[in-house]
Amino acid sequence: MTSKQRAYLKGLAMTMDSIFQIGKSSLTPENTQAIKEALEARELIKINVLQNCMDDPKELASMVAERTRSQVVQVIGKKIVLYKEGKDEKKKIQLPL
Repeated sequence: MTSKQRAYLKGLAMTMDSIFQIGKSSLTPENTQAIKEALEARELIKINVLQNCMDDPKELASMVAERTRSQVVQVIGKKIVLYKEGKDEKKKIQLPL
């Protein structure tokens, strides 16, 4: 992913609400599966890491990205933005070249 594409996705993510929260139990297999399904449906998602989660958000982001085969767009504070290219041509986000 180029820096231009990453910047474009960051801009799209600015207006999005978090659709997942990672809390005290950290990253469970159920969380991972739900995130994977959401990425297939939406391509770009935002995750909120709650205060009671003791794990580092950057480490969580790389772990989730690895398990879901997605890419970390950005981690700001306790917010994680992930992107995975979808298969449905109609719903696909058009990235700049």
